[in-house]
Amino acid sequence: MIDVAVIGAGMAGLVCAQQLRQAGYSVLVVDKSRGLGGRVATRRLHDTWADHGACYLKPKGEFFGQFVELLYSRQVVKVWAEEIQNTAPRYIASAGMSAIAKFLAQGLDVLLNQRVIAIHPTPDHTWRLTLESSDEELIAKAVVIAIPAPQALMLLEPLGEDLLGTEFLNNLRSVEFAACISAIAGYPADSKLLPDWTDQTFLNHPVLGWIGLDSSKRPHPEQPVFVVQSSASFAQLHLESTDLQPVAQEMLLQAANILGLPWLEAPEWMQVHRWRYAFPSHPWQETVLSASTSLPLVCCGDWCGGNLVEGAMLSGLAASEQINNYLHQVDFSNVNFFQIFTDSL
Repeated sequence: MIDVAVIGAGMAGLVCAQQLRQAGYSVLVVDKSRGLGGRVATRRLHDTWADHGACYLKPKGEFFGQFVELLYSRQVVKVWAEEIQNTAPRYIASAGMSAIAKFLAQGLDVLLNQRVIAIHPTPDHTWRLTLESSDEELIAKAVVIAIPAPQALMLLEPLGEDLLGTEFLNNLRSVEFAACISAIAGYPADSKLLPDWTDQTFLNHPVLGWIGLDSSKRPHPEQPVFVVQSSASFAQLHLESTDLQPVAQEMLLQAANILGLPWLEAPEWMQVHRWRYAFPSHPWQETVLSASTSLPLVCCGDWCGGNLVEGAMLSGLAASEQINNYLHQVDFSNVNFFQIFTDSL
């Protein structure tokens, strides 16, 4: 028996779990992936690593700004390539963006490689969570679902409208995402004249969305590594392709042509990743989405508000407050989210 089960170890889930843990609740985070962070993702390959999800942080609001300042003071992030004058700084993690999630997860109980396949209410007025690869079941007083809305819908729809409410399920159904395909490409160390930019954004291009010189984030990189992200329309066109290598090759060809760097189309190695739920294209307009049930169940994520990493963290914070309102345990005005990280110095 735990107080709160959090499904999803992305930024929203981790923020929610930390706030609840600091308030004194017993919390367990469960995620189907091998690593933390969701789309704040880093892939290790060819003796290096590359950020194939969120590529940098650019804080706007106070809470997220404080978090980035904390990361900066702890040398988790740094300013990327000293931004041009009069532009807001962008922050990257030299050890990979997933280092941010690892920092955020310190002290939390996390189960990775564990997919929750079913949720049911129990006669004892708790939730029972069934895991795909384990005979054990989790029992929790409250559940936070911090995964993309379509995945949350697949998990919750079997519970039915009588339990969760018609409006809640319809609101969950209304959320839509744009897809993205990310290609990571490495090049020979000594044969290329690298560009003088760190990244380029492509507006309204049919194939390309963004390209970044990912190796510029790393201390003493051994070879140039680029990350290319597709446009949403191109990703949607090829999302179900069984072989993504030709898709990524087309992305590199387009980048080579538009940037005048012909060698970009001939990498030494390449890996591809599909993000089915990359960007909320039709988000839920509030910071959380709560089910109409006497058992506490709250959904959160970057799709609540739609503002990517910053929005995800604000949503996770709001979800923790909502759960606390249900469980009536703590005066949250006395809980400082950043205190746990200060205490760990």
